[in-house]
Amino acid sequence: MDGRLQRLGAALFVAASVSVAGASGISSAPAFAESDAAMSPVVVELFTSQGCSSCPPAEAFLNELADEEGIIALELHVDYWDYIGWADPFASPRNTQRQRDYARELELRYVYTPQMVIDGRHNVVGSNRQQVRSAIGRSTLRGKPLAVSFSDEDGGRIVIPEGPAPEGGATVWLAIYDGLHETEVERGENRGKALKNRNVVRELEELAVWTGERLEIPVDLARAAALGREGCAILVQQGRTGPIIGAAAMPLGDLTGF
Repeated sequence: MDGRLQRLGAALFVAASVSVAGASGISSAPAFAESDAAMSPVVVELFTSQGCSSCPPAEAFLNELADEEGIIALELHVDYWDYIGWADPFASPRNTQRQRDYARELELRYVYTPQMVIDGRHNVVGSNRQQVRSAIGRSTLRGKPLAVSFSDEDGGRIVIPEGPAPEGGATVWLAIYDGLHETEVERGENRGKALKNRNVVRELEELAVWTGERLEIPVDLARAAALGREGCAILVQQGRTGPIIGAAAMPLGDLTGF
């Protein structure tokens, strides 16, 4: 089947799923400690591909979101469109697996691009600005119960405070991302276009499982900074791909402020 038809079918299914779920795309995973929710950044994950002709508008939108206060914008490139003529240089099977894990968590039958997942709770077509803004607004009002922070102690560490943990604990992820990339696409659906990609996730590492006790995790970001990476983000996520209950980000360009 042509890639465009696959994406169209997936998008139609997603629209139907959202309608059935009350037009929210919200995970059925239980919330916890919402009355004590603290304000923290909203995490926007865009699943995209340079081989997808529908993706550039969503990528441009993520570029805008990356400049807004209170948003952690991450771009994750998947590899399942590489076969249609252009191998995305930023694509990773790890990103594809994360998207599939979200599909199971959010009870979707298909993965598709461009998809934005907001705070691990909301599934939205990434180019639909109105729906994305609505999901970000709901997440901002909801807040998060964990105030995750960075410390410069012993050369750098992540601090997660003591608190009530979700059943089964929460995964602590470290995402390392680049700044702006510009790519001249020579083949495939975006042939002849100059694509701009922002906050491209190059590493996504599972650091620990948080079970409610205070957790301090040493991190050495000098290597990532030496490679020219733009920044890093910490996501504390119920289960592995459930609701994000705590998040923080920091730039890597000037580690003297870390």
